[in-house]
Amino acid sequence: MEVEGRDTTVNITVKFSGRSIPISVSLDSKIKDLKSLLQPLTNVLPRGQKLIFKGKLLVDVMSLRESEVTNGAKLMLMASQGLHQGDGPILKDAKTRPISRANAGSNKTVNEKFGALLDKNRLERWKVTGVIGLAECHLKAIPDEVWTCGPSTRVLDISNNSIQDVPAQIGCLSSMQKFLLNGNGILDEYINWKGLTSLKHLTVLSVSHNHLTILPSELGALCSLRQLHVSNNKLNSLPTEIGLLINLEVLKANNNRISNIPVCIGDCTSLAEVDLSSNLLTQLPDTFGHLLNLKALHLSNNGLKSLPSTIFKMCLQLSTLDLHNTEITMDVLRQLEGWQDFDDRRRSKHQKQLDFRVVGSAEFDEGADKL
Repeated sequence: MEVEGRDTTVNITVKFSGRSIPISVSLDSKIKDLKSLLQPLTNVLPRGQKLIFKGKLLVDVMSLRESEVTNGAKLMLMASQGLHQGDGPILKDAKTRPISRANAGSNKTVNEKFGALLDKNRLERWKVTGVIGLAECHLKAIPDEVWTCGPSTRVLDISNNSIQDVPAQIGCLSSMQKFLLNGNGILDEYINWKGLTSLKHLTVLSVSHNHLTILPSELGALCSLRQLHVSNNKLNSLPTEIGLLINLEVLKANNNRISNIPVCIGDCTSLAEVDLSSNLLTQLPDTFGHLLNLKALHLSNNGLKSLPSTIFKMCLQLSTLDLHNTEITMDVLRQLEGWQDFDDRRRSKHQKQLDFRVVGSAEFDEGADKL
């Protein structure tokens, strides 16, 4: 893990358990980054660390610069009991090298050793837990050490970075169950979807808040997928192969440019929640009536004028329906077979909200059920 920043690097001293720990760090590094650097030196997990500067508790999300930490600053580290990594006690006897203002190269060498130790501990932790957490690490590429984890990987979270390539090598993480790639500015050509087809155990794929314009046919090969999050992209459609995802329970494709839904959506019979709000839909296929497990349907901010005729009659678990800012009227809804039973389910589920919001009437509000 790199803590060197873009701008000024300062030397600070952290007082802990009778020791003085010298560290070189960028003023633009977050306090949470500093805590990660201190973990292998103190054996205290970041969440168990409290850093004090000038009598003030430093906040994880703030940078050293924002916290007014300057070159030569002295911080105090307080450790919460029971939050030491592994089974060992807090390290008390480790010898540290004092800051030498006359020899900046020595500080750099020490910092490189700290970084190497941190990387080693991080890799070991990934292999033991199966969880690789690299969100918000300013990455432009997936680190090579990720691939060394191989089949031991269960979760890979690289959200909110600037990843420019998801190579075919992703397939070596063959046991991965959750892949989170949100907020990377991903373009279509950045993802090697053929590599993803090897992930036969993948249950959650989240690529929201990117720049995808298409989901390829390879998506249908993810046979174990239960949740697909593709919201806030630039998608014009969903692939027909989505019908192969018979285990899919949650589909969130809101805030795209989708103008039609493939008829084969009806084959996704496990779907319980579907969010298609803020798209360009003018109609839904009649096969929506095949989604017998559907409980929540979000359709706000579309050009819809009607719903599939069998949706209330066949989808007997549907109790949440969001139709805000569509052209569907109450008269249209009342003409659909099964409307009254749906309205009874809706009232039963949201009785407390209805009692609070409605005075003297319980007329259907097409947006009242929004989660």
